Amino acid sequence: MSEQPIPEICDYEGSTYRVDFWEGQGRDYEDRVERIAIRRLLPSSGDCLLDVGAGYGRYTALFEGYRQVVFLDYSLSQLESARQRYGDDGFLYVAANVYQMPFAPGVFDTVTMIRVLHHMQDPPQALRSVRMVMRQHGIFLLEFANKRNLKAIVRWLLHRQDWNPFDREPVEFVKLNYDFHPRYVRDTLVGAGFKPGRTLTVSHFRLALLKRLVPTGVLVALDSLSQLTGAVWQFTPSVFVRNEAVGTIEAALEGTFWRCPSCGSLDLKPEDELLICQGCKARWGRVNGVYNFKEPLSG
Repeated sequence: MSEQPIPEICDYEGSTYRVDFWEGQGRDYEDRVERIAIRRLLPSSGDCLLDVGAGYGRYTALFEGYRQVVFLDYSLSQLESARQRYGDDGFLYVAANVYQMPFAPGVFDTVTMIRVLHHMQDPPQALRSVRMVMRQHGIFLLEFANKRNLKAIVRWLLHRQDWNPFDREPVEFVKLNYDFHPRYVRDTLVGAGFKPGRTLTVSHFRLALLKRLVPTGVLVALDSLSQLTGAVWQFTPSVFVRNEAVGTIEAALEGTFWRCPSCGSLDLKPEDELLICQGCKARWGRVNGVYNFKEPLSG
């Protein structure tokens, strides 16, 4: 494996993200318009889908056309919550970081990464890691937080924020929370081995006042229409891009699924609730139905 240091990870371990941020928190509009965008961009069916940063599995209902769905998150507690809701039939739950994903090259035909890139300290490394586990011509659906949104532009023009929304480089506005310029994201995707395609702009009306005054259904309908302007301009806080995995990687032999995060070996043998690497002898455990690749077991 590469000796490149692992960037700092944003860890939701032990958080009550589902109830603190989504359920009952006035974000029904955001949830509904994101689902519209996903339905428009995600293939309706496929073989093996990886949801990077899956959390508690908010989008699971949209993946029902896939033979197998793999939830990947750094938080064991979030994955345990997802497993309690969705069970094991057709689902795998894997705790690991995106920079060292424990999967063999070329395993997935579809990958989603939604509301996750904004926590990535090193987006190029993260996106290269995603490309490595994808099949050629697979589909990668990426959402990113757009720094060049209208609210940020107005605040900058009024001298109410220091950073320039038109500057290409990412801005870290809170620890491990980043906004990105669309051009930066596109160039990073290309550099990682993707061909960016259809783009949708999402959450055009993400303003507290509008959400109070205008019925949610009306805002959702208006946003659904406005999303279609994404190929022309991107000035919303959220942007979705459908990408094709291009170029070639040396895919693993058919039937090979796991890859040891410690040494890169593709030879992991199951033993009870363990996966034992035959290369470095690292022992990876499965606890409460979640494979834990955050660190090997001792002893």
